[in-house]
Amino acid sequence: MNRRGRDLGALALALLALIWGYNWVVMKIGLEYAQPFTFSALRTFLGALSLFALLIVMRRPLRPPALGYTIVIGLLQTTGFVGLLMWALESGGAGKTSVLTYTMPFWLLLLAWAFLGERLRGVQWLAVALALVGLVLVLQPWNLHGAFSSALAVAAGFCLAASAIVVKKLQRRQEFDVLSLTTWQMLFGSLPLVFIAALTWQSGPEWTTAFVWALVYNVILANALAWFLWLFALRHLSAGAAGIATLATPVLGVTAAWIQLGERPSAGEAAGMACIIGALVIVTVRGLLEGRREAPARTG
Repeated sequence: MNRRGRDLGALALALLALIWGYNWVVMKIGLEYAQPFTFSALRTFLGALSLFALLIVMRRPLRPPALGYTIVIGLLQTTGFVGLLMWALESGGAGKTSVLTYTMPFWLLLLAWAFLGERLRGVQWLAVALALVGLVLVLQPWNLHGAFSSALAVAAGFCLAASAIVVKKLQRRQEFDVLSLTTWQMLFGSLPLVFIAALTWQSGPEWTTAFVWALVYNVILANALAWFLWLFALRHLSAGAAGIATLATPVLGVTAAWIQLGERPSAGEAAGMACIIGALVIVTVRGLLEGRREAPARTG
């Protein structure tokens, strides 16, 4: 792994974190002009089309890998994750929703323990416990105001974690092209969102400049470009290092929502967010350390 490749990978990762972090504000703005499922359907279906264009340009395989697995991943990763988070954003704050959605790594740890036989070790238990404490502080079950939106955000994170378990199962079964899988699952996952959007449609969307900008940002930057940057970073960096993007995204989401939307969390919510982000730091640092320990073994 050459130094130039690592530097370019790190640059790609930094740009990715900025795109995904700021997108929480962009999505919130877009929802001022469209219903959540209408916006979800448009961004995912058009995003799938843009990814198909990327597949053609990069000369990747167009055939869907493992059709049954791909459909299940699409229902979880696109229908469930995107649909629920956009629904949560309709009434919930962008910063708070971003943090609750990024409890995904902790659901993934627990699901991998239950379904893949991956044991939780040492500081992973500390990270899960810290995340659960943060979750209670942010959700505030003793205060039902905003509880529905918060529950939707957590459910979105759980769907994304569940989709990762299915991907791991598929990896054990066969090799596949990651970009091809991403494209097909997004197409299959977008179709139920199109159906739900048609059933729940009341009006709009309002094709204002702000909405068109938000849609283009999601289709081109947050989907096509972001997935390209993610795959490029994974090629040149360890998985642990790439996990920094997961850490940076909710931090940037909270910061952008505070600056642009004026969203100021309560003391309890701020403490809870700090706990969740602290838990993400633990998981990310552990991944980095593991990557460094594995590197000499691969080169030795």
